[in-house]
Amino acid sequence: MFLIEKTRNWYGRFERPISSLSLISGFIFDALTLKRLDTLWENFWILGHIIIVGFFMALIHIKEGEIGDEANPQKKHFWYVNIIQFFFGGLLSAYIVFYFRSTDIFTMWPFLLLLLVAFIANESLKRHYIRFSFQISLLFLSIYSFAIYLIPILTHKIGPQIFLLSGLSSIITITLFILTIFHFKKNKFKESKKIIIFLVTSITIFINFLYFTNLIPPIPLSLKDTGVYYSIQKNKDNNYEVTYEDSNWKNYFKLYQDFKKEPESPVYVYSAIFSPKNLNLTVSHEWQYYNEIQNKWIIKTIVSLPVIGGRDGGFRTYSKSSNLEYGKWRVNVKTLSGQIIGRIRFNLIPVDIAPILTNEIKK
Repeated sequence: MFLIEKTRNWYGRFERPISSLSLISGFIFDALTLKRLDTLWENFWILGHIIIVGFFMALIHIKEGEIGDEANPQKKHFWYVNIIQFFFGGLLSAYIVFYFRSTDIFTMWPFLLLLLVAFIANESLKRHYIRFSFQISLLFLSIYSFAIYLIPILTHKIGPQIFLLSGLSSIITITLFILTIFHFKKNKFKESKKIIIFLVTSITIFINFLYFTNLIPPIPLSLKDTGVYYSIQKNKDNNYEVTYEDSNWKNYFKLYQDFKKEPESPVYVYSAIFSPKNLNLTVSHEWQYYNEIQNKWIIKTIVSLPVIGGRDGGFRTYSKSSNLEYGKWRVNVKTLSGQIIGRIRFNLIPVDIAPILTNEIKK
């Protein structure tokens, strides 16, 4: 008992740095261990976190304590709040990892920013954890973020209708949870009813706005590998042989990497797109050229490409284009609904003699 008491007091004294360290460690752990969205373990991991959060959230509000209990290590509510905070941190860090892998950061940053803000709020606004509306907001965001990619995995489809189904299932889930709390504590929901409805509605509207303006990553799809090459050929082992210039290391830190091109020679863009098992679809390579006179991007060509789900390294495919103007180019890898899976950028530079090329096998 003495050791337990001493440990409890020590944790209460150093709660903030321990909490911050555990959240950072959890984020690193998620980044290293969470691989595929369509595996049982990954989804069990996320669902388990949501269930634990919901269970201890219910305990806090069904067995209400006194004011200040959440800051007192001698009280159960202190540990309930810390458990909720820890598992919320695990949920949000996993979502940041998954969604970051599924997009081009420069085009889909609003939704990633929303998750990051929620992650920071989870760590910084602990005093608000006793508030029912604050907890419901984070729980609803967590459920919604989960449903956005779980429903496509279960239905083997993506698109606006599937996205709306994800939102509807999230609203039904959070409503059932609130009604469960209301069953035991009828005054709890009445006190926070207006603010909860406002927050849930606002989150729903904002996420739908991001989706229908193509600002939400097209999770569960992700771009596993890309490249701009001088040639691409499929070999007898069903792998792709590509050729590229082994450039100066500084070129890899440029947003638009230099690509030296002879007149009339084609340019190849390679993409390996991960899609969950049985989720087969068509994507496009949208070739765009930056017209400096008009100061805008001009679509030059769109190539439709099939993607078959289930391959761990992503389904490999490519497109090519010839007679390209020199200057800045980007190729958007997009779904049929317009969501950007990834973007390949390069800067075409004219040369009279072909550069020395290196071969690589894409397995």
